[in-house]
Amino acid sequence: MRLAGGDDESRSSNDQPDLTVVEFVHLTAAGVSVLLDVRGGLLPAIAHWGADLGPLDAAAARAVVIAGVAAHAGNTVDEPVRVAVLPEHRAGWAGRPGLNGSRDGGDWSPWFRDSVLEARTSGGLPVEAADGLLTLVDGGSVAVTARDRLASLGLAIDIELSPSGVLRLAATLTNTGEPYRMDELSLALPIPPRARELFDFAGHWGKERVPQRGTLEVGTHLREGRRGRTGADAATLLSAGEPGFGFARGEVWGVHVGFSGNHRHYAERLSTGEQVLGGGELLLPGEIVLNTGDQYRTPWLYAVYGDGLDEQARRLHRHLRARPQHPSRPRPVTLNVWEAVYFHHDLSQLTALAERAAAIGVERYVLDDGWFRHRRDDTAGLGDWYVDETVWPDGLTPLIDRVRALGMEFGLWVEPEMISTDSDLARAHPEWIMRTGGRLPVESRHQQVLNLGDPEAYAYVRDRLVDILTRNDIAYLKWDHNRDLVDAGAGPRARPGVHAQTHAAYRLMDELRRRFPGLEIESCSSGGGRVDLGVIDRTDRVWVSDCIDPHERQQIHRWTLQLLPPELLGAHIASSRSHTTGRRHDLAFRAATAVAGHLGIEWNLLEADDEELRALASWVTFYRANRSFLHSGDMVRMDQIDPALHVSGVVSPSRERALYWVVAVDVSDVSSPGRITLRGLDPARRYVIRPLPHSDPAAGGPLPPWFAGADGALPTGADGSTPLSPRLSTDARPGIVLTGQALALTGVAAPPAGPDTAWLLEATLA
Repeated sequence: MRLAGGDDESRSSNDQPDLTVVEFVHLTAAGVSVLLDVRGGLLPAIAHWGADLGPLDAAAARAVVIAGVAAHAGNTVDEPVRVAVLPEHRAGWAGRPGLNGSRDGGDWSPWFRDSVLEARTSGGLPVEAADGLLTLVDGGSVAVTARDRLASLGLAIDIELSPSGVLRLAATLTNTGEPYRMDELSLALPIPPRARELFDFAGHWGKERVPQRGTLEVGTHLREGRRGRTGADAATLLSAGEPGFGFARGEVWGVHVGFSGNHRHYAERLSTGEQVLGGGELLLPGEIVLNTGDQYRTPWLYAVYGDGLDEQARRLHRHLRARPQHPSRPRPVTLNVWEAVYFHHDLSQLTALAERAAAIGVERYVLDDGWFRHRRDDTAGLGDWYVDETVWPDGLTPLIDRVRALGMEFGLWVEPEMISTDSDLARAHPEWIMRTGGRLPVESRHQQVLNLGDPEAYAYVRDRLVDILTRNDIAYLKWDHNRDLVDAGAGPRARPGVHAQTHAAYRLMDELRRRFPGLEIESCSSGGGRVDLGVIDRTDRVWVSDCIDPHERQQIHRWTLQLLPPELLGAHIASSRSHTTGRRHDLAFRAATAVAGHLGIEWNLLEADDEELRALASWVTFYRANRSFLHSGDMVRMDQIDPALHVSGVVSPSRERALYWVVAVDVSDVSSPGRITLRGLDPARRYVIRPLPHSDPAAGGPLPPWFAGADGALPTGADGSTPLSPRLSTDARPGIVLTGQALALTGVAAPPAGPDTAWLLEATLA
């Protein structure tokens, strides 16, 4: 349905008479309301984004909007400043403008007017407006087009609220005049004055998504990613909330730029009191120049409200799970051979690994780096995407055939966006290396970036990958990206090329998936350096970190879950000694950590003894039996009662079952943390809560009496004493029956846990 934004006073009777005039748009879904003010034919402004306002008629909507207009403050413009989703300098907005660009110094402060709306419901139902109010229930979308005739610019803004309550926005700028240099096009959303605490992430290689908090003061909290990829230190999700917000409660508003190249997130508070969260692509100088008729479209800016961080994350999880391309089949147990063999490829050893993996229940086998020409270490070969005949005289066929005969899928590591200077490709086409200033960029991991924005370079890489996928039975690509983009110039003039490179990588992924239906892709980028909602639209999994140390993974998983659901997180069981940190951990802790995501193994199983293989097989069996539950339930994380203890869980949608992890990540400063509460279950129903036996840590103190049931009768020794650390039998202990309300409010005594140990507690209907 096409609708004119405005009101009766702002339009003449013959101005677009075929359009229905709308003043307000109310989108609601899953406990979230978004109220848009579209009066006067101006760009939409958000009057409310947050908890559900309930049913509104036109008068109530108008009242909400008018009630939020601030009184005139001294030494400000005479009209109330109206902050559109694309903030406009011309309105008197003293913060960051949404559009930054000019035409040789002119047309730098546009005024977009004469807006026209097109609305759609999420279910395709008819759209109707009453008395100037358009209401879209259970989600929907509004497309707004406007223009500045004098500046020869057109603007389209898409605003969508998903059925899960996730809001996303994107803008498209069209140039209808002389060439226009556009330096920034960002969108922003207002947040209420009570949202004064900031929360986002930092980190580095091997320790991604480290949380950090601060206070939103007057000024701008700006997080820029200039790495040419998302980055291990990316903000990921920039949130502002009520001071002290936690997992369970406290209103929080957050934004995420769904883009894998350069980007920015920001939070801004003005001296006049207005606050916004915003973001978009970060463009390098002169990267986007629009000729007549050209367009630029922003990445999606995702905006997520929740009462507590868990609700915010659950909205994102449900949104992603509702996508048609979301992985629907059970996530296969994956063996990756990188930490088992590194570059030392030997058919007999790799075949033996496959046989041992299949015997314990592995379902996918991935051959990592080192299979292609000249690739005996990380100094050469990138770009030479041909099977190395000196290592694989019969090609990959013998290994693939054996893997497939054992009932497993075969996967392969690739790094299509990169090139080694020591490669046949670089010697033949040095002009395909991204560079500027007549110099090669500084090397990183002995490699450079291949300019996929060059049509010939793109075609070469595409054709090589198509050939490999056509000749071999490959179901999965581990797609790596091992360096930042530095001096990433492209073409004869070496203009900035990050924008084109990012979209070319997307296009390559999209094209391969169209040509090879069923092909799955993992986003790997020096581990977790490309984790965003732009790449996840084209991939089925992210490699969360190159660090597989379960102690580090506990925190990395905990916070990556703020953006992505567990089935998209590659989580592997590594060898007892971590290859990145040198720490040693029991198998129970390594496995309990990994089953919380998409389970895999990164371990030379030929070095595992029979006891380790039996234990590993039991964890694989547990994961395969429970993955449909683990990958469809709601995540819950308990607010800390003790910094040394992390408690989290997954609750089934029906709330009939839950699985909780009780993890000691450090030594507590008290002898016992006391009771732990377990949220998420139906308050009125009764549940049996019991420990699962195979998660029993190898070292711990006395078990709490509730393990034994309501009478608390733990087993005794021959002398009548209670053993200090009785082991769990192969069957789970009886546990104790409590209501969901009691589990959430009073909880149970924490089981004993030394540092880097984990218990799994199961709750089922009594």
